[in-house]
Amino acid sequence: MTPLLIIISGPPCAGKTTLARQLEQQHHALRLTPDEWHIALFGNDLADPAHDARHTTVEALMWGVAARALALGTNVILDFGFWARAERDDFRARAARLGAACVVHALVLPKAELLARLGARNAALPPGTFYISPTYMHQWYAIFQPPSADELDTPPQT
Repeated sequence: MTPLLIIISGPPCAGKTTLARQLEQQHHALRLTPDEWHIALFGNDLADPAHDARHTTVEALMWGVAARALALGTNVILDFGFWARAERDDFRARAARLGAACVVHALVLPKAELLARLGARNAALPPGTFYISPTYMHQWYAIFQPPSADELDTPPQT
């Protein structure tokens, strides 16, 4: 059976990790959520200038685990956000080189809803999640490139 790489695209507070947990059960998959590992290793360091480099390292390590799991025939979910089409294209190509299928799940919500969810999340920060200021959300929303219909094997979830 062909292993499956599931990539989840969406901005913060769109429900990516919630969906990843559901898909983890449905597909008997290894779920890799960078924020959980990052916070366990470095704490809630979003304001630290070293954060982005650390996060990139965590995602690179996770890809190494994911690639090995896919090569062994295990389904994998990457809960990375995949904000840019180029990044999604890259990971689809990586999966293909390993002989794995790949699907993209998109969570695209209006900015106002994301900000409301952010406020609720920040008020009772769940374990393994970063405190995110509304300023960051505005900046990140502006650079998020929602997947186009041709990228999706599943319809966008709102």
